[in-house]
Amino acid sequence: MARRKTAKAAVKDSGQEFLDTLRELGRERGIEEEVLFEAIEAALISAYKRNFASEQNVRVTLSRETGAYHVYAIKTVVEETENEITEISLPQARTIRPEYEVGDVIEIEVTPANFGRIAAQTAKQVVVQRIREAERGIIYDEYQSREADIMTGLVKHIENGNVFIDLGKTEAVLMPQEQIPGESFQIGERVKAYVVEVKKTNRGPQIVVSRTHPGLLKRLFELEVPEIQEGIVEIKSVAREPGNRSKIAVYSADESVDPVGSCVGYRGLRVQAVVDELGDEKIDIVKWNEDPAKFIANALSPAQVVSVAVNEDEKVSRVIVPDYQLSLAIGKEGQNARLAAKLTSWKIDIKSESQAAGEVLAPEMNEVAVEGDTGFTADDVITEIADAVED
Repeated sequence: MARRKTAKAAVKDSGQEFLDTLRELGRERGIEEEVLFEAIEAALISAYKRNFASEQNVRVTLSRETGAYHVYAIKTVVEETENEITEISLPQARTIRPEYEVGDVIEIEVTPANFGRIAAQTAKQVVVQRIREAERGIIYDEYQSREADIMTGLVKHIENGNVFIDLGKTEAVLMPQEQIPGESFQIGERVKAYVVEVKKTNRGPQIVVSRTHPGLLKRLFELEVPEIQEGIVEIKSVAREPGNRSKIAVYSADESVDPVGSCVGYRGLRVQAVVDELGDEKIDIVKWNEDPAKFIANALSPAQVVSVAVNEDEKVSRVIVPDYQLSLAIGKEGQNARLAAKLTSWKIDIKSESQAAGEVLAPEMNEVAVEGDTGFTADDVITEIADAVED
């Protein structure tokens, strides 16, 4: 008798230990204990059917008080059984309980004597799996909220041109097409990147980052310029040719605030910090204007503009510049004009004064004389730094 009591006590202690461990894991990992209990019960049903070649419809219970488990076969009471797996005859049912009638559904305990080891293994597997799923879910939720933001991490390894960045709890991938042309990375190097997308996968969240996305340039200025953080200055649009040149359009509703100067900073320090992060990418900062003609003129900075004609319905414009400014307005290989078109979302046709002389303007085009604000160009950054060094 003493041995039997000792064995029962051991089983009870084991069950309680299991429950305590389960609840502690749930608290640590942020998983509701009932979710774990239900998952284990569902897994035990599969384990029972798999290990005992059973086709029975069964239910498994796991006691929330003792940790004890029981397997019950579910059967329907019938006059005469045709399928012994799912049915039980009325006479047999009444040997269990005299009140049973045809149509009743009853449960008969069928817990195997050696089911304990299988149950323990199954419970462990389920707990581990649920913990992994929960951790992946928590990580996904955390990083999904960081889409369109900048994250900083360390280069973990490089494989087939893909740069894997350690973010702490997980890693991000910087694919070749998202890298600035000519950029190289070293293991352990600290990298800032823009979070493009966070995907759910079977292996956990996949975080895709970019260093070519226009959003990276925008977020870098937001980090460097307090006036942007405070909402005093707003970045209206960004156009980038990564690693080469970019333009941003800025605006402030406060007339006492110079939005371009705020982004440049004293001695050009703010814009230079962004330039350094992007590998010396040249950056032009121009004023945004609600008047499309003025905005287009500003966007063509550093070129001077004589007049702009616009067709607002089709978002098409014709810009006239002094003859000696034509190549500057167009830029090397058309880059300045191309970036201005991206920045304004307008099609821009640039002509010199001599080219436009005698040309008849289409009636739907409205031409106005306009003098663009040259803003702050990439060349100005060099000048500011040179002046600071001399001082």
